[in-house]
Amino acid sequence: GSGPAYVFYLAEAMTDAALRCGFTREDAELIVRQTLLGSATQLAQASESARELRGAVTSKGGTTEAAIATMDRHHVLGVIADAILAGRDRARELGQ
Repeated sequence: GSGPAYVFYLAEAMTDAALRCGFTREDAELIVRQTLLGSATQLAQASESARELRGAVTSKGGTTEAAIATMDRHHVLGVIADAILAGRDRARELGQ
């Protein structure tokens, strides 16, 4: 399916942001790869939901909370869901 492309898309955005923060490309890509690997491993091994895990690493008034608030203002969760549904719809069209 398309799932890996969605993760790679997120990695692109994270890498671009790290570059804008002043990291070298090599460091930016390493940080992003390690962050995604660690997060995916934690998610795979945890009994908690992704929402619960996110809440556990989001400090009140901290940097993560500020970033999530920005994503929420831009309706990122809804946009991602809409994109996945668009892919599903296209798959149905191609299957006909």
